[in-house]
Parts: sequence; structure tokens; C-alpha cells
Amino acid sequence: MALIPISIPPGVYRNGTELDSAGRWYDVNLVRWVEGMMRPVGGWQARTSTALTGKARGMIAWRSNNATRYISVGTHSKLYAITQSSVIVDITPVGFVPGNANASVGGGYGVGLYSAGYYGTPRPDVGSVTPATTWTLDTWGEYLVGCSNYDGKIYEWQLDTTTPTVAAVVTNAPTSNTGVLVTNERSMFALGASGNPRKIAWSDLENNTVWTPASTNLAGSLELQTGGKIITAKRVRGQVLVLTDIDAHIVSYVGQPFVYTSEFAGRACGLAGPNAIAVQDNFAVWMGSRGFYMYDGYVKAVPCEVSDYVFSDINQAQISKAYAVNNSQFDEVWFFYPSASSQENNRYVIWNYAQNNWSIGSLGRSAGIDRGVFANPLMVSDDGYIYDHEIGTNHGTESVYAETGPVQIGQGDNILYINEMIPDERNQGEVTATFSSRYYPNGDKQTFGPYSLTNPTSVRFNGRQIQMKVTAVNNSDWRVGTQRLNAIPGGRR
Repeated sequence: MALIPISIPPGVYRNGTELDSAGRWYDVNLVRWVEGMMRPVGGWQARTSTALTGKARGMIAWRSNNATRYISVGTHSKLYAITQSSVIVDITPVGFVPGNANASVGGGYGVGLYSAGYYGTPRPDVGSVTPATTWTLDTWGEYLVGCSNYDGKIYEWQLDTTTPTVAAVVTNAPTSNTGVLVTNERSMFALGASGNPRKIAWSDLENNTVWTPASTNLAGSLELQTGGKIITAKRVRGQVLVLTDIDAHIVSYVGQPFVYTSEFAGRACGLAGPNAIAVQDNFAVWMGSRGFYMYDGYVKAVPCEVSDYVFSDINQAQISKAYAVNNSQFDEVWFFYPSASSQENNRYVIWNYAQNNWSIGSLGRSAGIDRGVFANPLMVSDDGYIYDHEIGTNHGTESVYAETGPVQIGQGDNILYINEMIPDERNQGEVTATFSSRYYPNGDKQTFGPYSLTNPTSVRFNGRQIQMKVTAVNNSDWRVGTQRLNAIPGGRR
């Protein structure tokens, strides 16, 4: 008899077939690895008891000059301010035009060539996609500024929650914009200004009501040399990273007479949606329609060990809803996105940029922000409630588990008879173990368990390749190390 250690390195591998993930984690939910040890992600608890109206598509937190903390959430139909005591204030501007909860695909009658294809069969998309309505939110000093990509106006809210005073249009700012950004030099950028998808207009420094260039101010504009349309912009490494749907550009402050200039940064790296990007320390990382990219002085693709899983089952029509959330406490960026069968974000993929590993799972969140102003990350559920995350170990009704890829001896040419398991947990009994076995990679799978773990645990199954799944049995902060199986090599008879 021999003890076979099930020692799996951190991270999930989900490219190719199930057998390709041999010796790796294959399917997980709500787990992470810290210093090589697998553990559950933190739980969550509701911060608000009243649901926001509309689908949350933008979120920010900040402090006023007197250190009062605020949260703002923009939905497709409203703009909200939430006080540090969780009072929700509707600050939707007068005249604001509500947008689209869902993206829509262009096309319809008369699109395409007459008689092309067979009657009754679906046609490929030959029209344009109208994205879901999203917000870009920033701060002008202590004031909130924001722009809905559907409404197109730039608004400012000056903190008054007693009247309440709603957000108001920024005087003289361009309209028909796709977004807004405040630069390090305290100029306000209007993205896709005045309906031009390649144009950036900016206000005078320290004065967001002066937008007409003159010898007495530093207002101005430029057009990117691109065939794409501006999706969003972020402050990164003292510059502004501008992402279109097909490429990336850097805008830098150079002073008079040009004020800002742009340079091309990368091609074929377009952004999936306005909020599918996160900035951490001195780099930015974002989700495209077919992969992940980062900018740290140069634009580069981020190799992803779960890209097959993510991009083969994603709703490309609704990808504009994808949302990236920093979780700096654990060196992670979470990307929430809609699976192919969902209209809303129902899955996530995590990149741990310090350890360079990936995790996956299912959780419905439409917006979120990192901790900082508030003690914990904040996220908004699909039904409009704000939650504090990484707090406790309560995961609601979500299942917490991790399943390995195939474990085999040699090249899988031996049959394993397993009769005993020696568990390795911090506190024994906090997870159960379920095993499945096969004789062939595409053969029928037999399942055994779940087993409540004792020391040792009696089990009985066999196969050329086996897989182990550990599942949390309670809301505890469990740890799982190297489990060992007592195996007897043999034949099928």
C-alpha cells in the first residue's frame, strides 16, 4: 500500500479538457489561496436595508473636507448618495434621461443580404450593440461628479443631503459625452465629448466651468487617432490611460501651448465595458472581449489559466456590464461578468497579481469598490442592496467548494483502489470530501461520498483517474492542506 498525497498548487486551471487540468484545481467557488493554503473568501453582510432603483452600473466612495464619508451609486435610471450611516439619498438630477438596463443588439428586418442563409436559422450579428447604461464617477475636490453614457451630461453634487439638493449639470460642460474624469492637474475631462467618439475635451485647470479655449485659460481638446470609440479613462502612473473598444492611448500633461497630448499605447486590447478596469498601485488591468490586459508603462496581454472557461461561456451582448473590483487586502482583482445564459453579472474570475494565480466562481454583483474610505470592500447585488464584503464567513446560500482535476498514477495506465483517506485540515470536520472516479477521460463518472472527515476516514472506490471535491459544511474560516489517500495499484478484476 502507498499513501498518495493530493498536493495541488494554488490557482485554477480551466483551459482545454478536464484531463488537461490533471494535478490542478479545476472547479472552485468562493475560495482563495493565501501563502499557498486554500481557504474561503470572506463573507458579506448587508449595509443597506432598502434596494436601489435600477441596475447599479457605477460606484465610488470618498471623504468630504470635514472627513464625512460618502458612497455614490449610479444605476441605469438613478443617481444616489449614501451617507456613512447608510442613509440613501436620491440625488438624480432634474432632467436626467434614464438609460437602458440591458444592452441591445442592432439589426432586424432589412439588415444583411436578401436570400442569404437558410430560412429559420439565426443570423450573425451584423448590426451595432447599444451598451447597457453605465456611469463613470469621480470627485472634484470634495464634490461628486458623474456622467451616464446614455444621458451624456456631466453632473456635480455638492454634498447637501438635508434638502436634499440633487446633482446639477456642470456649467458650460460639453454634452453627449460617454464619461468624465478628473486629472491629477485638476482639469475635468469629457470623454467622447459632444458626441464625437474619439474626442476628449477638458476644462481649465481648477475651474470646471471654463471649457472654451482662450489665451487666458488652459481649456482645450484633442482627438485620438483611432478607429474605435472611447469607453473610459483612468489615472495611472501620473498619466491618463484612455481605452477604446479596440485599443489603448496615453494622454499626458505637457503644459502650454498644447496642455495635453496623446500617444498610441496598444492595439487589439479594447475594453469590454466602462467599469471592466481596475487600477492598483502603479498599474491597470482590464477585461476585453476575448482576454485580459494590463498597463504598467506598456500594454501587454495577461496570460490567463481560465480564459477558455470565461470567454467560451460569456454573454458577449451584455459584456458592457462587466465590472472590475480591487481587493487590495489580498492582492486580487475581481471581474464580475454575465455567463452566456444570464443577462446580469452572475459569475466572477479573480486574478491574484502578487502570486499570479486565478480563481473562478458564481456570485451576482453589478458594482463594487475596494476598501479604503470604508473598512471593507463594498459591492451591490443584482437586486440593488449594498453589501460589506470580506467580513465574517457567512456566504448566504452560496456553496463554498473546490474540486481537483484528475489525479492519476504515471500516465493513467494503473487502476487505483482507494480504501482510506488521511485528512489535513486546520480544524477537522469543517469540510467534507467527495470523490469521483473514471476509467477513461470521457467515460462515465462514478461519485462516492460526501465523507465527513475523521482521522483516518474510511472510503472505498477505484478508477484510473480520481477527483476530489472539498465542500465547506459551515460558516467557518477553514483551511485545507495536503490530503493523502491510501491506494493499492491493481487491475480492473
